[in-house]
Amino acid sequence: RDLKIAKALMSQYGGPDSELSATLRYLNQRYTMPDEKGKALLTDIATEEFAHLEIIAAMISQLVAGATVEVKSEIFPSA
Repeated sequence: RDLKIAKALMSQYGGPDSELSATLRYLNQRYTMPDEKGKALLTDIATEEFAHLEIIAAMISQLVAGATVEVKSEIFPSA
């Protein structure tokens, strides 16, 4: 269990320059593409970013396993 690393990973999961931000940017940009190949490419990239989110979530889950609710609320204040 490493709560400091879990907290750092949370910013990578949902911070301003996070995987979630990148995913949403790619999904939004696909609607402005004039051709189908461009749309398909951006959809594929966004799908890969979703996979990164899944990996980071699994890592965070493993890092906080066994932590008390109080400790988790310090790391994830909005949870």
